[in-house]
Order: sequence, then structure tokens, then C-alpha cells
Amino acid sequence: MRKTLRALFVMLVILLFLFGYNNLRDRNPGYHVDLTIVNKKPSVMRAGFAAVAITPEYMEPWNDVDGNARYEPKKGDTYVDLNGNGAFDTYWIAGFGNGVAAQGVHDDLWARTMVLDDGKTRLALVAVDVIGMFHSTVVDIRESLPDEAGITYLVIASTHTHAAPDLLGLWGASPLKSGVNTEWEEHVKKRVVESVVEAVSRLRPAYFRFSKNLTEGIVTLDDTREPRIYDEGLRMMQVVDVETSETLGTLIQWANHPETLWGKNLLISSDFPHYLREAVEKGVYRGDSLVRKGAGGVALYLNGAVGGLMTTHASSKVKDPFRDTVYVEPSFDKARAQGDTLGLIVLRTMKDNPVEVREGGINLRARTFTLPIKNKLFRLAAFIGLMKGDMSGWMRKRTEAAAWSIGPAGFLTFPGELYPEILNGGIEALPGRDFEVEPLEVPPLRELMLGDFRFGIGLANDEVGYIIPKSQWDVKRPYIYRDSPCYGEENSLGPETAPLLYNELRLLLEELNND
Repeated sequence: MRKTLRALFVMLVILLFLFGYNNLRDRNPGYHVDLTIVNKKPSVMRAGFAAVAITPEYMEPWNDVDGNARYEPKKGDTYVDLNGNGAFDTYWIAGFGNGVAAQGVHDDLWARTMVLDDGKTRLALVAVDVIGMFHSTVVDIRESLPDEAGITYLVIASTHTHAAPDLLGLWGASPLKSGVNTEWEEHVKKRVVESVVEAVSRLRPAYFRFSKNLTEGIVTLDDTREPRIYDEGLRMMQVVDVETSETLGTLIQWANHPETLWGKNLLISSDFPHYLREAVEKGVYRGDSLVRKGAGGVALYLNGAVGGLMTTHASSKVKDPFRDTVYVEPSFDKARAQGDTLGLIVLRTMKDNPVEVREGGINLRARTFTLPIKNKLFRLAAFIGLMKGDMSGWMRKRTEAAAWSIGPAGFLTFPGELYPEILNGGIEALPGRDFEVEPLEVPPLRELMLGDFRFGIGLANDEVGYIIPKSQWDVKRPYIYRDSPCYGEENSLGPETAPLLYNELRLLLEELNND
């Protein structure tokens, strides 16, 4: 009997090991990016834009008995089995805990693409309305692009909306169940490819109008952790058809968690980016009256350095730009007021202070590298298959970053939620800190960027969680920044992430600047 039990135990251990080993495997063995592209001969570039919906189409209604926005059948919550398959067909909304089952769709989710071509390089930038996308998914999409699309380099940046289905696996029905609907995941991949191909088919001779407003964006923004450092600047790249003078599209970069709807929302939505993009494309309306004409074309919203935490909190006030109303409670009215406010600022800034660039060329650096996973919960999630990180060694995650320039504009991508202190400056090293080190991530990355318009694009080509200055890491008692453990550290790969990533980003910028 004992021998039998011992044999069963050994077998279970072996099966568990094989299960975990399979989950931790390198899904893209040998995959590596190391791009150096130099173009010193400016010319008229071509640009194309596309917007393709990725919205889920089918979900079953359910009754939230106690109104806590969690599907809990043990508490009496029920669903309607419309297709009679005996299963609850739903999408688990990401960002505010487990068990958040969608009850419908408020507005579409999108894969919005801008393709730029200087005759030598074809760069595609896709903004996707999801909370995040792992690097392995980005690689899958790259490998699905048809050769005839001619894409030299593809960047996929998540808007980080907290009202879209889980694409990372962390927000399922329970903490040990993935929230990823694999059919929808494949649908998203396919639609991103379609968006890129469509944008390529629409390439037109174009010129650029760059603008920025570095102060007014803070009006709907809060920082929930000391030090109060923001990435509040609004930066725009308007792309105009050379022949028709019509706007092909507009790239808008600002840093804020799209979670204005907060945790009780059960409708799929892109949150405030929906209203911001609508305002920039179609204009800002007060009821049925047009207040400010839109730019036309396709608008892309790109997030920035949102660590810290950049948010419009459930207690944040948002003033309606047209009504004598201040919204506090999370709602779609609050998100609309935020989008309209930002839209008015963007449209005015693009009209009043643009810098035109008639000719340009793409200079680019891109590189993959690895970061260690020190977070024990992340390790467990990877081992049991909740997180499908792109592993290239034992608890080492393959990830990616890029830097490029076009005329007076510089672009830097980082694969997660960077603390603004690393991008803009202001890192602290307070007495009692966990690591007795001076700030390591200095000088600020934006100081290393060239040009008058410096775009910092977060959650690009991966989601590694929060990227926290090592001298601000705060998990040991007594805590420096609050009376309990900080949210950022709980959702970070570990304390070495920031200095390692910073060094990679700094190297990319130095190489780009020396071209």
C-alpha cells in the first residue's frame, strides 16, 4: 500500500513538473530582434490608416443579485443559457479583480493602425483596446503578416482599457482560472493583421503636423502615490494627405489609466479613449450642436508612463466642459466629459501651434532582451499557465523596446507601465528605503531624446507590469509611501526591472542619437 501511494505521489510530482515545464517553455525559440535603420535623406513619405473593430459579439446575460459586479453563483447569481450548451458564455473584464463578467457592449473596441513608409522602411504602429498584450502574442501577429504587406517593423501598443476582456489571463472567474477567451484572442490577432493590411492599402503621400500641450492634460488626471510626478503632456502627430489636404489620421499620446468607468462597470468599452477619438475625428458636440469641428481621419490613442499610478480615480472630479456639472461617481457621462475636455484641448492645440514637416525619414533602433521574473505570484501564474509570458530561460522573460525619429519628433516605446519619474525626472531615495542605493534610472529618458516632440509610448509590444525606480521600491516595513504594501510592487516583475530596462532604453537612444 505504501509503495503504491509513494508511486502515485512520484507520478503526480512528475506530471506537475511536466505541466509547469510546458507552461514555462520558450514559445518562440530563437526569436530575436536587433534592428538598426538609418535614413539621412528626407523625402516625401507615405502614410496609411485603418480602424478595425475587435469587439466580442456574443455573451450571455446574467443577474447580479447583490449588485457587487461579480458573477458569484454561490450567492445566487444566475445566467441565461441562450445557446443551451450548459456553460456560461461570457467575457471576463480585465483590471478590477476576478469574476467580472461582461453584461454587454457600450462601445466598440478597436485595432487602429498607422503605417508610415519613407521608401526604405515601412513602420506599422497599432493601438489596440486591450489591457495588455504579451510579447509572444505580438510575435504571433508579426508572423501572420503577409509578406506583401512589406512591414519592416511592427509596434503594437495597448491602450490599457480596464473595460475590455482579459487578454493576459489574470482576471478570470477565479484567481486560478485564466480569463482569456482563446477564440477571441485568435480573433484579435486576425483583426490586427487585417488592420495593418488595410492601412498599407491606403498609403498616400503625406506630410505631418506635430503639436504639443504639456500642461492642460493634468485637468482630469490624478497620481495615487508619492512622489507626485506626472506624464500629463498631450502630444499629437496629425498626418495630412499631400494632394487633398485632408487628414488621414491623428496620433494622440497621453498617460492615464483608462479606468474612469471603474470597477462596477460591466459593459465592454474603450473608456475615455472612445470619447477622445470620437471628438478628434468627428468634432465635439454639445447635444446635437457642433462646438468644435473634428480633424477627420482615424485617431489613435497611445498611452504613456502610467505607473505611479496615473488615473482618473473613482473619487476624482471631472468637470463637464459644457454643463454646470462636476462628475465624481464613475459613469459613462464622466468618461464622456473627460474625452470631450481632452478633445477640445487637442483640437485647439493642433490648430494653433503646429510644426509642419513636409519631408522626413525613419531612423530606428529596436531590440529584444530579457528581464528576470522575481515576483512570486507572477512565477506561480506562469507555472500554472495563467500568464503566457515569452520565456527564454528559467524565469527570464523575453521583451522588447524601440526608439525611432522622424524629423523633429522622437518616439520611445517601453513594454509596461513605466513610472513617470523614470521618463520625466524626480526619482526619490528616501531614508528607510528597501535598497540603500541612489537613483539608478537617471538622467530622465526624455532628456536623452532629441527633437522638440518626444513621444513616450507605454505598454508597447508587451506588458511586464509596473516599472518602479529601484530606490523607490517599498515592500519592507515600515513602509515609506503608505501604511500597507504598495500596489505597484505587487504587480511588477521585481526591483531589478527598472534599472535593467532603463539601461536598454538609454542604449537605444544613444545609438539613435549618434546616427
